[in-house]
Amino acid sequence: MSSVLRTRLLAALTACLTVAAGLTVRAVTGGWFGKYAGDALYTVLVYTLIVLLLPRLSPARAALGALAFSWAVEFAQLTPVPAALSEVSVAARLVLGSTFGAADLVAYAAGAALAAGAHALLRHRSPAGRVVAAERPGP
Repeated sequence: MSSVLRTRLLAALTACLTVAAGLTVRAVTGGWFGKYAGDALYTVLVYTLIVLLLPRLSPARAALGALAFSWAVEFAQLTPVPAALSEVSVAARLVLGSTFGAADLVAYAAGAALAAGAHALLRHRSPAGRVVAAERPGP
């Protein structure tokens, strides 16, 4: 299996697991933890979708893309557009939210960092779980 296909399959699986984790967090927890964990997972999901579309993108660039998208959505909430769309569509409410929260920006950054860190670790391993030869310490 090619590395691009393997990356795409892993990204698709991770996207599904991220949605499941987000729904679980919403159902099981509440308060600040549920809110900010959900925000972080939102950015992790965006990250996985970016990697699904652009599997050769570096973890740092994928993280910047996911963070930029998440922040753009959050800053859009300073306008009345997301709130209006959220009133008529559940999908819009899930993707766009409705009200701006500065603390959400930090949660998005945490999600992007978490995703990039996990991706970087996975990228430096071979399919069998061994460190790639070029990265092994010398004799």
